[in-house]
Amino acid sequence: MALTTRLTWLQEKRLQNHFGGKQFSLLYKASVHGFSAKNLFQKCCNQGPIIIVIYSENDVTGAYVQHSYQENREVPIILFVLQETEILEYKIGSHIPEILIYDRYLPLSDFNQKLVAMSSKVSEELGLPENCTASFQECEVFRCEGSCKKLCLNRLRRILLSEMNTYDPNEEMVHQIRILLLGPIGAGKSSFINSVKSVFRGHVTCQSLVGSDPTGISTKYRTYSIKDGNDGRCLSFILCDSLGLSEKSGLCVEDIVYILKGHIPDRYQFNSMEPITSRHPNYIHSPSLKDRIHCVAFVFDASSVEQLSPEMVAKIKRIQKEVIKCGESHSTLLLRVLAKIVRQEWFIYEVLMHSVSFLNAVHRKLGFVLSDILVVSNYVSEWELNPLKDFLILSALRKMSWAADDFLEDLIHTSSLPP
Repeated sequence: MALTTRLTWLQEKRLQNHFGGKQFSLLYKASVHGFSAKNLFQKCCNQGPIIIVIYSENDVTGAYVQHSYQENREVPIILFVLQETEILEYKIGSHIPEILIYDRYLPLSDFNQKLVAMSSKVSEELGLPENCTASFQECEVFRCEGSCKKLCLNRLRRILLSEMNTYDPNEEMVHQIRILLLGPIGAGKSSFINSVKSVFRGHVTCQSLVGSDPTGISTKYRTYSIKDGNDGRCLSFILCDSLGLSEKSGLCVEDIVYILKGHIPDRYQFNSMEPITSRHPNYIHSPSLKDRIHCVAFVFDASSVEQLSPEMVAKIKRIQKEVIKCGESHSTLLLRVLAKIVRQEWFIYEVLMHSVSFLNAVHRKLGFVLSDILVVSNYVSEWELNPLKDFLILSALRKMSWAADDFLEDLIHTSSLPP
């Protein structure tokens, strides 16, 4: 009979993340193998690191045995309690697991009688009632093996990388989609372009200029083709950088409309005081569909969204209206929220849970639909690629390519309507 755990999917993932991203294999289930300490240790001997999980009426507690258990061998052990939003732990050093159970130190006082008890010191450390003794309904033991986190992320990264490498828009209309990045000065637009290039080249690179100038580094309209790092082939999307937005200067709203419609050429030098006109020598008078923008991505620094001034909010909302008026699909990139998470290499669902407050802030302040807000972390000071960062960047690109496809389909549908 196949063993099934009582842990929910979310509980299992949280435990896996907390104890190093290990894959769990269920070795022992008391209701199947018997409520016997002897049976438990026979099943777990020489199995590598294990996690013992005990299910009481009100709590899920347990112990993480960090090294393979062998008879009469001391191993490092961590006691824990699994709460709704966090895992509290108490390290008790190296002990022989059987003695811990029989000495009432591990949260199993009388295994045969199904009783759970902890010393007052342990209870205090884990935030449980002192001198708490209660019955438990189930005990499970898992072997901890490999790193499911890294395997999972690497597999997802490869799938997305292959998908974007082979992405092909509607060839009858355009061979490459154009994605325009808009956002406040210093939000991370140029860094995002460098991050995308890094993912596809297979190493961290920096082509688009970045910096900390309060007036912004990008002063020109630049279009960046992305190349496959293996064969040098240009991929089917182009990222377009522009002057950043600010309250009184920065990119003119009128220039944005010209960019969207394809009138502004590559390397055009912006003038924050005067938008381009048809009299400019490089003005594109009759842009084709390939010259115009097919998707707009608004870029924000998550840590500064709440500090956006009323003038900036009003300007962004005005730009939103212009984008919608031009028929463009748009997404929102939320940057820099993930620095701590990416360093710790947490799982993707932890990233999303951690980002909820930032997503709500963008939705509340700027009115963007929650499903259109994409969480991303740029490569800024790293020397090596990170699977989680790559996954988030590629996921954002895929969502933007879908938005561009929707835009092109709408054009086909509109052009097919009778006059």
